Amino acid sequence: MIIWLASYPKSGNTLLRSLLSSYFFSNNGIFNFKLLDNIKQFPLNPLFQNLGIDIKDQGEVIKNYIKVQESFVKKNEVQFLKTHSYLFNIHNNHFTNLKNSLGVIYIVRDPRTVAISYSNHTNTSIDKITDEMINGWYMGGVLNSESSSDQTVTYSSSWEKNYNSWKSFDAVNKYLLIKYEDIVSEKKEEIFIKILDFVHYLDKKKFTLDKNKLKNVLETTRFEKVQSLEKSHGFPEAWKNDFFYKGPNNDWKKTLDFKNQQKIEKSFSKEMKELGYI
Repeated sequence: MIIWLASYPKSGNTLLRSLLSSYFFSNNGIFNFKLLDNIKQFPLNPLFQNLGIDIKDQGEVIKNYIKVQESFVKKNEVQFLKTHSYLFNIHNNHFTNLKNSLGVIYIVRDPRTVAISYSNHTNTSIDKITDEMINGWYMGGVLNSESSSDQTVTYSSSWEKNYNSWKSFDAVNKYLLIKYEDIVSEKKEEIFIKILDFVHYLDKKKFTLDKNKLKNVLETTRFEKVQSLEKSHGFPEAWKNDFFYKGPNNDWKKTLDFKNQQKIEKSFSKEMKELGYI
């Protein structure tokens, strides 16, 4: 069964994966980039190709999301999957269902900071990124000539729609919302323990915290540590610039122009107030 790690791009999903992979897939809690291989991204082309689905036919791809998940989900085994997709229902074709999904951990970040980080990641103008965040877009796959060959088209939609869509899991008590700003603050330990509690609540297994492993996880996933790892070893998910840009030091007040600040705040006013960003 899947526990989704969902977010809009550049919102802290890699940090969330780093924390969880270090705790669940290492002996000592010490993070390294290889551990991230234990938490795959969805969708990916090979998963569809293995079932004979033509990845160039997006209509067929969308129709088969559930079928593909059924092909690898194991009922008695928890599987974390990362996604930047919104929880769509396109022509009655659903992104996932409760038969395959245990729940979701959704990580959200101030969209003004997301715009700065995503602009750096893609080497794209702030104006264009802001418009895409407001109007919705897709990323990767055969529709994008600059994407990696393994990435199926991901329908991220708008920042607002992405965030709101996953709330449907809240109605069945299978939703945990995490703010990026909290998990890079002095509350990091408290928030991560909350995440671990939620995972074991979904999994219905007794949870005994490994305090030594927790200590190592928190220390080795600090932003400065992973940024240093990227500089010394590289990071395969980096695109046009360093992946680990400024992290908690990314202050939109210093870099985001007033025009795009106003556009973002006007477009996402309801959600930003709900989250305490404005």
